[in-house]
Amino acid sequence: MRAIWSGDVSFGLVTVPIKLYSATRSHDLSLHQVHDDDGGRIRYERHCEVCGEKVDYKDIDKAYDSGESTVILTKEELGELPADDSKEIAVEQFVPEDQIDSMELDKSYYLEPSGKSAKAYVLLRRTLEESSRVAIVTFTLRSKTRLGVLRVRGDVIVLQGLRWADELRDPEFDVPKSRLTKKEQEMASSLVDSYAEDFDPERFKDEYQDQLHTLVEEKLAHGEDIDTEATFGEVEDDEEGDGNVIDLMEALKQSVDSRRKSTGKGSGDSGQEKSGSKKTQAAKSSGSSQKKKAS
Repeated sequence: MRAIWSGDVSFGLVTVPIKLYSATRSHDLSLHQVHDDDGGRIRYERHCEVCGEKVDYKDIDKAYDSGESTVILTKEELGELPADDSKEIAVEQFVPEDQIDSMELDKSYYLEPSGKSAKAYVLLRRTLEESSRVAIVTFTLRSKTRLGVLRVRGDVIVLQGLRWADELRDPEFDVPKSRLTKKEQEMASSLVDSYAEDFDPERFKDEYQDQLHTLVEEKLAHGEDIDTEATFGEVEDDEEGDGNVIDLMEALKQSVDSRRKSTGKGSGDSGQEKSGSKKTQAAKSSGSSQKKKAS
């Protein structure tokens, strides 16, 4: 792993020297564009629409268009912004973790202790663990001021980016209300129960990327003459059905039955099972009391 940033975490007068590493990576296969006629690599060039000349990246500045006028921001001006020079992850607050909305979460980074001693790092980690809180921080990365949260994962402190409050959008549509029957709610709960288990991220695979890797490997081995059906098997078209709209209750019942068959838990809805269980218990209780009276 290569550190992408180094600086200090500061809370109060305590500073924790750290190095920052990306905690995630993309597993997508990297592809580039080519001409479909001869396979030549497609290259993009930057041209000025005023003079028509090709422009090198070093000669490009940035600009903001207000709709009425445009202002150009040079690299020197952007580099002189005070936040651009900050090498500090500043702790602003310690808050309960459940106050962090999952929609606010962004990219994750590992914090490695830097310097001769890791004592300050261990102190911060233990403080976060024992307080049952997370630290809200501000920091600058790639010339942008960012908001983040420090939390503990195993023995490592993780910095997770947060979106700014004005970056979250409110839904701009009305959600219609609908009356649900008790039976529908019971069937929905039964369906949830049939899927209930501990989360195992290793269980889930990116089928598209797996198949893309297979396709590339087959083409590398056999060239253009590959048999797609032999490689991936025959793909059956989904049944379109008769076009009738199935009602919610029937969809729930079929879903529960299908799930139970696939997991070997039998069939039938939970309401009938619960009812049958109660009747059995009542019969046992009645039989027991009758035996006591007879004795």
